[in-house]
Amino acid sequence: MKGFNKYNMPPWLRNLRDVLKQFIVPFCVFQGIRTFFIPSTVDLLFLIVLILVAAAFHNDLI
Repeated sequence: MKGFNKYNMPPWLRNLRDVLKQFIVPFCVFQGIRTFFIPSTVDLLFLIVLILVAAAFHNDLI
């Protein structure tokens, strides 16, 4: 299986990936605060998804 190479993506997709990479941590913090004060199942699941995406960006899996 071929490894992941971000340079094989189209330029617009690379730009979108870079923008998401910059904003994922503030979204996680905001969602964590929101979940702390107004907890619901959907908010908790969304926070878990955001944390997983942030971890994937941090480890260069996406």
